[in-house]
Amino acid sequence: MSGKSVYNLLQDNVSKPRFCKSLSTGETWSSKSMRIIPEEFVRSAPVAFEHRVVFSVRWGNSWQLWLQRDKNGLFMEEEDWDEFVSDNFLGPNDVLLFIHVDTMFIEVQIYKQDSYHLKEITSAPLQTDPQAEVVTPLPQTSPPETPAPAPASTSGARQADALVNNPEQYLSNPSNPFFVKKLGKKIDVLYVSHLVTERYGLQFGPHNSPMFYILPNEKIEANTKIYGGCACFNGWAAICRKYKLKQGDAVVCELERSGGVVTAVRLHFPNE
Repeated sequence: MSGKSVYNLLQDNVSKPRFCKSLSTGETWSSKSMRIIPEEFVRSAPVAFEHRVVFSVRWGNSWQLWLQRDKNGLFMEEEDWDEFVSDNFLGPNDVLLFIHVDTMFIEVQIYKQDSYHLKEITSAPLQTDPQAEVVTPLPQTSPPETPAPAPASTSGARQADALVNNPEQYLSNPSNPFFVKKLGKKIDVLYVSHLVTERYGLQFGPHNSPMFYILPNEKIEANTKIYGGCACFNGWAAICRKYKLKQGDAVVCELERSGGVVTAVRLHFPNE
């Protein structure tokens, strides 16, 4: 995407509700003010943001954040927000653009402030610049080129090839779609982000339709769940416990299809 000002970011494609976050003097990304969801944004989809939101980024990763309302507004849970901030190595010059995609699903675009330019990050950031200083965003005149997207992955922000060296080597069928799942603090379901879905043109069975997890020595039945147009699979927590997976572990999730519909997830554990 071209270099832009914050004003431009908010004006583009205004048919989709959006808001920006950047640091003011004295704030950090852990400040409570960073966790609030603007009321105007909430009112744009009154039933969408009751309990949780799901953030997705350009390279396919996603995070589930629970919400809590107090007298001052609707806030993201501190633990969930801090995980998103940490995974994306947010620095003082960063600008976040939040775009409502569907129901509780929000696309987050991350921009780095570089002199007089905002440049969108389209591959997973690996570290911040410890010497960075807070700079007030200014309008730009010449757009930088956009880097090519990174391989898709979900939950956690490091690139697939940073989490797992050459994840394609684990696939039983090199033509199968896949993503790399980095375990976070919440393991209730296995989400497939809308970005991964779009990248591979995935189709899923209806809500509560059967699917399977395929593991080295067993096949476990579970169900496809559809929430707000985004697919996930239940039974994930039981697998994480059984195979002693812990926060930060990476799993290569290979998607098996039948008749064009995802019917199974073949799990590969690179750390074994």
